[in-house]
Amino acid sequence: MTKTAAKKRSLVFFLVPNFTLLPLSAAIETLRIANRMLGYEAYTWRLSSVDGTQVLSSSGIGIEVNSSLADERKFLGGENRPSMVLVCSGIDIEEFHNKSVNAWLREAYNRGVSVGSLCTGAHVLAQAGLLSGKRCAIHWENLPGFAEAYPQAEVYADLYEIDSNIYTCAGGTASLDMMLNLIDQDFGENLVNRVCEQALTDRVRGPHDRQRLPLRARLGVQNAKVLSIIELMENNLSEPLSLLEIADSADLSRRQIERLFRQEMGRSPARYYLEIRLDRARHLLVQSSMPVVEVAVACGFVSASHFSKCYRELYNRSPQQERADRKLTLATAAAGR
Repeated sequence: MTKTAAKKRSLVFFLVPNFTLLPLSAAIETLRIANRMLGYEAYTWRLSSVDGTQVLSSSGIGIEVNSSLADERKFLGGENRPSMVLVCSGIDIEEFHNKSVNAWLREAYNRGVSVGSLCTGAHVLAQAGLLSGKRCAIHWENLPGFAEAYPQAEVYADLYEIDSNIYTCAGGTASLDMMLNLIDQDFGENLVNRVCEQALTDRVRGPHDRQRLPLRARLGVQNAKVLSIIELMENNLSEPLSLLEIADSADLSRRQIERLFRQEMGRSPARYYLEIRLDRARHLLVQSSMPVVEVAVACGFVSASHFSKCYRELYNRSPQQERADRKLTLATAAAGR
């Protein structure tokens, strides 16, 4: 079959409570525009949930679905079997555990259906055992907790990853880029360009484009040496480098680094390094069930007591209080549903 033949794909978007609306709408609208440009429904889709009822997004907007999990399991054996299943999730994904969903995803994958995720959905794929030894992408904010929870998965801070029959993207507008890749596979670059023109996007981003703003824009720092040192720090959080090691790598003296950080960041390099390690610790505390002592080790602290002292000094609460407040917030939200 050529790329210009009447190829068709059917997709199921499985909605997890508190899913993020932007990546879902970006993915569906990209496919809708492709259909319009082609003049026929090359791409069809349906929305699904565990029980077939409406699902609330993280913005509080409820989305009606077309099928339940039970329906989708039946469809796998018939003409309604989809070409691809994409798990759509967002905040609080760590709280979602459903063995039936995991079994369905495994069965779909084993039957040759492409399986993937939008935003934080890689958590669900990993729970289902589908990401062992696979490259995957997840939203940068959730990456630390995911990497600790699923060390067997090869997770990257990329826009999206395609590994064999597994498609994962970081959410946001990255779902548009992943759908453009799918359209390119099916129909080629010309259609991709026409879709981009309709969507008012001026370029097709590659899978390995960065998720976050470059450090220069994110921090408002222009000094190239300071930026390279910060990048080095961010890449070495679990085993922090000494200032001497950093100085050797940057080809600067310790005094020069101290002066540069005071000028550009308003704090010492040691203080800045501590803050980004504690920021990662905060993500792990609210996104994972790792014991506090393991969070401390993962962020380069030699003892839980030192970690707790530093954490309290920065955030005015202990790591235990941070986690307790998070659990209370989740419980309150659940009770209000």
